[in-house]
Amino acid sequence: MTSRTGCAQVDPFEFEVYPTQTLGGGIFELESLNSFVPKGHSQGERGTSSGDYASNLMYRTAFELAYGLTDKIEAAAYLNLARPNGASFQYAGSKYRMRGSLFEQGELPVDLGWYLELEWHRIHQFDGNELEFEFKPLIEKNLGKLEIDLNPKFEKAIFIGPNKNRGFEFGYSAGVYYNWIRDFSPGVEFYGGIGLIDDNDPLHDQQHYIFPVLRGEARGIEYSIGPGIGLTRGSDRVITKVNLEFEHFVGALFD
Repeated sequence: MTSRTGCAQVDPFEFEVYPTQTLGGGIFELESLNSFVPKGHSQGERGTSSGDYASNLMYRTAFELAYGLTDKIEAAAYLNLARPNGASFQYAGSKYRMRGSLFEQGELPVDLGWYLELEWHRIHQFDGNELEFEFKPLIEKNLGKLEIDLNPKFEKAIFIGPNKNRGFEFGYSAGVYYNWIRDFSPGVEFYGGIGLIDDNDPLHDQQHYIFPVLRGEARGIEYSIGPGIGLTRGSDRVITKVNLEFEHFVGALFD
């Protein structure tokens, strides 16, 4: 079976592009991240599957609780659950991250930030790498109502598991949005991975996706929704995502 190193760079539990601005000190936020694969691969370790379960008809959901430690640094914990092809929900792993912004907004030609993540996959059927570290520089540029966000990703299996001695993999997430009004802003997001930096996967085995998305706010709930189209043979053909943020509701519990 062909090595699937590149698939680790597309996190199907979190189709999200991060801006440089953080929550702000003392603010809580709960987010529900959801994806479903109506047209995927029928074998494991293909498409968005990094383990034994096939990606086709896979439903994944992650619950993220974030807290602003300061005005420029936030921390978050995730609970990942998945439902393979109509089966019952199963625990699929946990993640812990910190994210921060650098300098003041608009101080440099582009706004800069950083992102550190530790991901634990206890169930090998979902991912063969038990423990992974990820670093992302965050880059943002605003041109009037046009917003451009770039999140290059560097990820490595660490300490345990069969890939702990391998190098870093490279992937990306990026978004271009037209901030028309707060309630409704269209955009396009991109996700993908090339495998190991020093040993790229063949292009047909890599994953690359394009997502036309709508994001905005309705009744105090922020949303980002859209279908994803796979651009290579190694990608799942179609993925849908629905992300919901409940900052106002969670914050009210701690006031």
